[in-house]
Parts: sequence; C-alpha cells; structure tokens
Amino acid sequence: MVLKVFFPSCCSSAESGILIGCWISKQSSAVILAVVHFPFIPVQVKQYLSEVQRVTKVSVSVLGTWSNSKQEKEESLSEFLEDLGTIFSHEPWIQISKEGDSKFWSCSALRKHSNNLKEEEIILVYYDQRKVMLSHLHPPLDTATSTDQEADDALKLSAIFDTVAKSKILFMTDRYDDGPIKLTHWQSDGIEASIIVELMKQASVPVCMLLTFLLSLISGVCRSRVLKFWPLSFLWSKLSTCEQLGHRLQHLQVISSSQKAQNQTQLMRKANIFVSLLIDVVLGILLMSWLYRKNRIGHLADTLIPVADHVAEELQDLLQWLMGAPAGLKMNRALDQVLGRFFLYHIHLWISYIHLMSPFIEMILWYVGLSACLGLTVALCILSDIIALLTFHIYCFYVYGARLYCLKIYGLSSLWRLFRGKKWNVLRQRVDSCSYDLDQLFIGTLLFTILLFLLPTTALYYLVFTLLRLLVVIVQGLIHLLVDLIDSLPLYSIILRLCRSYRLAAGVKFRVLEQQDGKPLRLLMQVCSVRPPPLHEHQTAEANWWYKQTPRKLVALQWTKEILSFVTK
Repeated sequence: MVLKVFFPSCCSSAESGILIGCWISKQSSAVILAVVHFPFIPVQVKQYLSEVQRVTKVSVSVLGTWSNSKQEKEESLSEFLEDLGTIFSHEPWIQISKEGDSKFWSCSALRKHSNNLKEEEIILVYYDQRKVMLSHLHPPLDTATSTDQEADDALKLSAIFDTVAKSKILFMTDRYDDGPIKLTHWQSDGIEASIIVELMKQASVPVCMLLTFLLSLISGVCRSRVLKFWPLSFLWSKLSTCEQLGHRLQHLQVISSSQKAQNQTQLMRKANIFVSLLIDVVLGILLMSWLYRKNRIGHLADTLIPVADHVAEELQDLLQWLMGAPAGLKMNRALDQVLGRFFLYHIHLWISYIHLMSPFIEMILWYVGLSACLGLTVALCILSDIIALLTFHIYCFYVYGARLYCLKIYGLSSLWRLFRGKKWNVLRQRVDSCSYDLDQLFIGTLLFTILLFLLPTTALYYLVFTLLRLLVVIVQGLIHLLVDLIDSLPLYSIILRLCRSYRLAAGVKFRVLEQQDGKPLRLLMQVCSVRPPPLHEHQTAEANWWYKQTPRKLVALQWTKEILSFVTK
C-alpha cells in the first residue's frame, strides 16, 4: 500500500525535531502540521497536543521525526531519533531527513510487526500551508452530476484541507512566544494579522448590537398594520424607492445577524453584501457632496422647468402632426380631432401642474439629495420615481390608447364571429355555433364597418404613445439595471479573485518535482483558482491505478471541485 505524506513547504528549512500532524487511516495519509524543535520535554509535548486535540477536535499526534543536518549526520542524533519512536508510539513511524544541500530527501515509514521493521513505498507531497489554510476547499455540493470516483477524490481532498483548517489554534504561536515548546509552521515568524482588521473585529460587536436593535424597530414599523391600508400599501408596492429600501433592510439584517456563518458560502454571501453596501454608501456620499457643491441643486431646479416646457412643446407638435395627415395617411377627421384635443388638454393640465410646483422644486430636490447618504442605489431609485412622476401624462396617453385599441379589436373579433354564425360561450369558454336573424346581421355589419374604418386612426395613436412609453421604460430599465448591478455584483469575490485567488480555490493539481530510484517520489500540490481540465476516462482510471499501485510512474493527479456560487440570492 502507498503511504502519502503531506509536508508543509514552510518547514523545509526547519531545525531537527519531531513531526506533529494528523494520521488519516482511510487514505493511508499523514498530514504534517508543524515541527517541534529540540530540546523539548516529551511530557510537555503530550500535554500540549492533548490540549490542541481538545480544542480543535482533531486527532493531533506525533507522527515521526524530522532531521535537517547541514553537515554529515551524527550517529548520536540518529540513535536519539530512533529512540523517540518508543516514547511517542505511533504506527507507522515516519522519518524524514534532509542531508546537506542535497535536493533529494530520504523518507521512510516503519511499522512494528513481530519485532520486524517494514518499509513502505512513500509519496512525499509538498503543500503551501498558508494557501491550504485560507482556501477553504470543500467537496462539490452537487454530487448527482459527478461520478463516484470524482466524489471520492473530492472527499479525500476535503479531508486534507479540513485537517489543516481546523488546526488553526496550532498556528497561533510564533517563535517570539515564551513557552517550553518551539514550533515551525507558516506563522512561525509572526502571526499574520492587521491592526485595522483586529480593531474592526472588536468594534463590530457593539455596532452589530446597535444595528440589530434599530433594524428590529424599523422592521416592526414596516410590519405594522398602518402600511397595509390604502394608499400606503399601494405606494409601497409601486415606488421603486420603497422596494430598494426594503431590499437594503434585508441586507442589513443579514449583516448584523449575531448568528455565525455555517459554511463558506454563507460567509462569502455576507462579505459580498457588506462590500456592496459599503461601496453603495460611499458612492452615494460622493454624489451628495457633488450635488451640494457650487449650488448645483439650484441650477438643476432652474433647468428643470425649461426642459419640461420643451418636452410639452414637442408633444404638442406631435399631436398637431397626428391631427393632420401624418405621413400622408388618410385619417378619420372627426375621431382624429376628438383624440387630439383630448390629449392636448391633458398636456395643458400637466404644464399647469409643473408650473404650480415650480416654487417648491428646489426645496424638494434639496431634500431628495440628502437621501443619497443612504446609498447610490436609493438615489437612483428616487430618480426613477421622479421620471415616472414627470412622465405620468405619457403613461396616461398610453393607457387611453391601449384601452381604446383593445376595445376596437375585441369588438371587431366579436362581429367577425357574427358573420360566420359563431359566438363566444362564456360558460364553456369556447366558440359555439349560433343562428342570427336579419336585424342582428344588419346591425352587426354597420358596427363592423364603422369600427373597421376607425381602426387606423386609433392604431396610429396607440402606436405613437406606445413608442413614447417604451422610451420611458427603457430609461427606467437602464437605471434599475445599474441598481441591480450594484446590489448583486459579488465585489468581495472579485477582489479576492484579483488579489488572493487561492481563497477561491477551484481545485488542486500535482506537479512532479524530483524522481529517483530508491528515493520517495516528490510532488508539489498547487492550489489553482481555475478549474483544472478534466482527464479522459481512460486517463483517470490509469492515473488512479498508478496512484495506488506504482507511485514512481505517477506523473500528475488532479482533483477537481465545483466553484462556489457567488450570486446573492
């Protein structure tokens, strides 16, 4: 059977000592976590390991010895290392030694059976302890789409990564700590930390408690019966600002929740929401500072009335064009004049409404600008609602034209069934045969002729106002698209992908370092952020057989997994 030893590359230059790690018997693998240097007291080492095992729930033990002699190996040191196997009883007992500047290491595993020492074939795998610690690589969640072999490989890989991740407390000591035991690991020269991050962690507890209290009050007000009565319920469901505020309220509840994230997916979701909310507020404050500088709100209010008058003049010109002979079309003059004057009257009412509100527009914009401190998305939603209010007359034109056009189409379809001796059965929801008398057919023919000749005029108005409404909807759609982009873009994941890609590990790949007869095969395990290309079926079977039977013929082995889904739901 092949024995796999995962050795941290940060310990390759460590002084001689004993190897601390975890033995995974199902895989016949030894995960080395740290090296304890000489001198040490065995009783203190056992007490320290029992304490680590109690906290981490990982069976950490002494797996063997590590010898790093830059000169020729001394006989006393080799005898002392062999005697440690009787003090720290573990089977197999792993012995790794690095002699001088040689690039080949010697690695052996001894098992005691009937006082006979048996040496096994070994694969020595180097891994970056820091990347493995922070990558959080787990097996794929969707095992239905993966084969049994891929799922088995992912579980094996997960055991290695979980063992290193759970042993976090083992890496919290460095060489500057005063203690009887000196360790070498990825944080031996100093614990990797940031003062800003630590201060934020300390301050996050009271801030989260305060946010939770405030959000509970706001949620209670939002769930109150007052908002369920008309017209508050109607406004809450129609205004995009209210919808965005409710969306951000849910995000704040997720962030300020005292419940710890259960897995890496929940942690990434919280981080993405937090970064998105932070950038949203920063952009909103920048927009607010730009608006209140150099009296830009006053200039905006002064230009709003002329723009509204210009839009009204353009609509009046459009209606005058429709009331004539648009594009040389022959329209029904009576219906054309009635519809044109009806819509012109609505434009007159809208202009009067705008001029009536003109003294208060600057004050309204001033208070609306303050809402930008809640985030750029809130300001954009308010802009969308303002556009909807300013173009309310276009919406009315579209509704009037659509209703009139639909009534004409419905009447024509009913009269067309009359000509064919059919009628619509309301109870059975189908078309049945029916006999009509002469008076009914005569009246139906007159109505069908009238509706048919009035249809082009109605259809033209409907087409024009539908295009105007579509233009407004496109503008609002672009604004909401930008809002959704800010809300749902996984900015934290993108930053990690650019700066620390190993945090979003998609798999690992093995590269052969050195291979020599009589020496263990040395591989380098690399955490890759892009999913490795899958092996063909025959290549996978061949690689698995080599991995289990003949390790010296092994070229590479790849374990893959499904990447985490970063779209906040």
